[in-house]
Amino acid sequence: MTTLPSIAIIGAGSMGGAILGGLVAPGVTVEGSIRVTNRTEAKAALVRHEGVESFALETDADANLRAVTGARVVLIGVKPAMVAETLAAIAPALEPDAIVVSVAAGVTTATMEAVVPGSVLRAMPNTPALVGRAVTGLSAGSRSTAEEMEIVSRVFGTVGTVVEVPESQIDALSTVSGSGPAYVFLFVEEFSRAAVGLGFTPEQASLLVSETFLGAMQLLAASGQSPEELRRQVTSPKGTTERAIAVLQDADLEALFARATAAALARAKELAAG
Repeated sequence: MTTLPSIAIIGAGSMGGAILGGLVAPGVTVEGSIRVTNRTEAKAALVRHEGVESFALETDADANLRAVTGARVVLIGVKPAMVAETLAAIAPALEPDAIVVSVAAGVTTATMEAVVPGSVLRAMPNTPALVGRAVTGLSAGSRSTAEEMEIVSRVFGTVGTVVEVPESQIDALSTVSGSGPAYVFLFVEEFSRAAVGLGFTPEQASLLVSETFLGAMQLLAASGQSPEELRRQVTSPKGTTERAIAVLQDADLEALFARATAAALARAKELAAG
């Protein structure tokens, strides 16, 4: 059982909606209200149900203010360019003990602290939050307490695993767990194309590759062994897998991943610099 204080989600889009799903999951109790906002009534209606108040900005200009009133945790799920403006608008309605958490890339806690009083944190969840398997990086601002970090960690724990890191590492974390699902999806795409090239239908290729990736990751999680050891178990000396692995290693994957994550980190720093 997880017990949480009252929560507001400003911008319950894909990520905000995923976190909302964790908040209303069995075994989670929110003491007080769950209030969320969206730009349109159509989107607001999709998440309006028992235990969740959902407001639309197109029909209520004060929707964000209504949502944050009385909330202990205020999750900001709007686009990065809108964070400062949104915070300035809701600041007068924030409770004295409100904990403001942004999931926007590139928006620093210093930027948020300049706009709102009290505690601010940054969270970097990834898209597997939609299925309760997120990895969320969590960084405290200069005014955040250990208790506030623990509360927010429990919030994001409803959709997966939480890793607390200093803010100096949050952008680097985003290049691994934040962008990481896209890397996996790219591998699945290309492996599926290779399978089609071997004569399988697209449907067969998708099934073979997706289930192979899923099964391999479940084996890694359950075995307690390192990926290197599991790879060696599959790679028989002078066998077919050994030939394939040799080709992949010739591509210098270590350097390729280093360049890819470095490019993502450079872009994150550009966003942070405005």
